[in-house]
Amino acid sequence: MKHLVKAFIGALFIGWMTIPSVAEAQMMCGERLEVLKNLQTNYAEAPISLGLASNGGVIEVLSSDNGTFTIIITQPNGMSCLLVSGENWEDLPKQVAGHKT
Repeated sequence: MKHLVKAFIGALFIGWMTIPSVAEAQMMCGERLEVLKNLQTNYAEAPISLGLASNGGVIEVLSSDNGTFTIIITQPNGMSCLLVSGENWEDLPKQVAGHKT
């Protein structure tokens, strides 16, 4: 499962890096608590999982009951930036790597 998460995060960063410029993409960043408050207020999204990135940042996945989702990264200084958002989020049953279900 850890390898799947690492591959997913890696794919997100590769996709993000293909954006022509950060200025053109207008990266949405702010203090973590404000970002979380905004996502809760406007999209009813709340954190459902998190992990520590190799650069020291914390990756968080937020989702809502209506299927919207957002993935953010928060740096040690408390600044959070939106990595990706979308619709139709679906939770999968937890699986142990190497075990068939």
